[in-house]
Amino acid sequence: MELVFHGWMVPAVMALLCIFFYKFILRIFFGLIIVPQDKIGLVTKKFVLVGKQELPEGRIIATNGEAGFQAQTLAPGVYFGKWIWQYSIDFQPFTVIPTGKIGLLLAKDGIELETGRILARKVDCDSFQDAEAFLKNGGRKGRQTAIIAPGSYRINTLLFEIELTDMTQIPDNAVGIITTMEGSPLEEGQIAGKIINDHNKFQDVDTFLNNGGYKGLQEQVILAGSYFLNPWFTKVEMVKMTEIPIGHVGVIISYVGEDGKDLSGVDFKHGNIVEKGHKGVWAEPIGPGKYPINPYIMKVELVPTTNLVLNWAYERSESHQLDKNLSTITVRSKDGFPFNLDVSQIIHIPTYEAPKVIARFGNMINLVSQVLEPTIGNYFRNSAQDSDVIAFLGTRKERQQSAKDHISSVLEQYNVNAVDTLIGAIVPPESLMKTLTDRKLAEEQKITYETEMLAQETRQALEKETAVADMQKEIVKADQGVVIAERIADASVKKATGDANSVRLQANAEGDRLKLLATGEAEKTRLLAKAEAEKIELLAKASAEQISLTGNAEAEKILAIGKSNAESYKLSVEAMGGNNFTQLKIMENIASQNVRIMPEVLIGGNGDSANGGISGLLGLQLLEQVQKKNVETVAVTEEKTDNNS
Repeated sequence: MELVFHGWMVPAVMALLCIFFYKFILRIFFGLIIVPQDKIGLVTKKFVLVGKQELPEGRIIATNGEAGFQAQTLAPGVYFGKWIWQYSIDFQPFTVIPTGKIGLLLAKDGIELETGRILARKVDCDSFQDAEAFLKNGGRKGRQTAIIAPGSYRINTLLFEIELTDMTQIPDNAVGIITTMEGSPLEEGQIAGKIINDHNKFQDVDTFLNNGGYKGLQEQVILAGSYFLNPWFTKVEMVKMTEIPIGHVGVIISYVGEDGKDLSGVDFKHGNIVEKGHKGVWAEPIGPGKYPINPYIMKVELVPTTNLVLNWAYERSESHQLDKNLSTITVRSKDGFPFNLDVSQIIHIPTYEAPKVIARFGNMINLVSQVLEPTIGNYFRNSAQDSDVIAFLGTRKERQQSAKDHISSVLEQYNVNAVDTLIGAIVPPESLMKTLTDRKLAEEQKITYETEMLAQETRQALEKETAVADMQKEIVKADQGVVIAERIADASVKKATGDANSVRLQANAEGDRLKLLATGEAEKTRLLAKAEAEKIELLAKASAEQISLTGNAEAEKILAIGKSNAESYKLSVEAMGGNNFTQLKIMENIASQNVRIMPEVLIGGNGDSANGGISGLLGLQLLEQVQKKNVETVAVTEEKTDNNS
């Protein structure tokens, strides 16, 4: 038994060992490797049994079976022949690039970079997942131009280092200014690289470089959005879009492009005006709106196209601030008095003239400081020297028109329209103003005295005429008294006549009124009497009809009751016999009428011999009366029955 027991134990133990150590057994005897689904296997070969043992000089990744780090990785699956004494397998998770990120790659092995380059060009290697193809197709060491987008990759980290960085985001109303770190040197005289096509907004670095892209600042910009830009290749600076407000145009000064043909004409000798896309001032300005302009290669000068007001006055300037450095003009008159005056100049620059203004002056501030300020200031200084202060004040309107004409003719030479020239406050010297004020007061006092003298003379004439008028008033009053008395008398007569006529008319009216009232009252009485008679007649008819209907109903009731009683009596007589029925009805009447059949004192002959005879007689008499009464009752009943039938 013991031998049999040991014979079963050995196979069982071996089976258990195989179950628990099958991976180890398969790994030792068959070189089995199982790579999980979410990992890759990085292979290191320890030695070579047959063939070349060492890697080429300068290489760290083996592509031809040499000993060392192997370019070929193991994808998820089952592999045999990877003996534990010859191969070392390290499992590594997939390389995952999250959303919103990109992967930058640095190759540790490959061909050396060309002189002058800082990035290795892209080679066909399945997004760096095929390390062997990368090395065999000429992949170079160092930073790579290509990037990997968000996703999962089987990348050999023995060859590549991966760095995560954010995608490039350009917000709304912004412009991305691009500077590249790789490419051809800029051409002589250029400050930015020309626009290159088909590189998908600098996201395809190799296409940009293969098409002759330049190193440095680029003319092309990128707009709002998300981009897969390699920060080892591009540097992005964000600026706001150029905004041209309403009422303005933008004159573009380009610092890049070919030298274009001058379009300004022979008479314009203050700079070149060229077509769009060339270097210089563009002949066509841009209107109101937002534009993605690279401020490092272009400059936009705003030129107002509405009427522009400039003020020569202390502490007074418009919102455009072009007149912030202008001040009140101080002039000296012919008689040697200095005084100040404020001036406002309204100008207008047509849209088609804006490029010429910028080409001549560079900007609007230079136009104000170099032309408008000296022209207007000198004109009013010269004008004041030809007149004294009082005359200058008195001829303000004429001088304003003269200034407008003169300044208009001057500004036309600078492609600017002068709309109007306005003279504001004029402030003469204080001493002169005091003299003028005293003189004016004296003149006013003289006029006041003369006016008062005329007033006194007028008052005297008024008094005289007033006295005459007062006397005339009394005469008129007397004459009017006579007329009034006559009018009063006539009025009294007419009033008496009117009163008499009024009394007569009132009497007639009263008589007519009483007559109408009497007639109305009589008619009212007649109508009321007629209505009352009709009412009584109707009531009588209704009462008679009620009585007739009630009598008929009562008669019918009595007749019905009589017939019923007669039928009842007839049936009773037939059933009981005449005498029995008569006796029954007599007894019912005696009972219902409480008739005393027996007297309270009985008459009998038994107890009293003396009165016995009398009692007997009385009893007989009483019996006869009862029978007689019954007969009468039956007769009455039969009569009623006959009547009812």
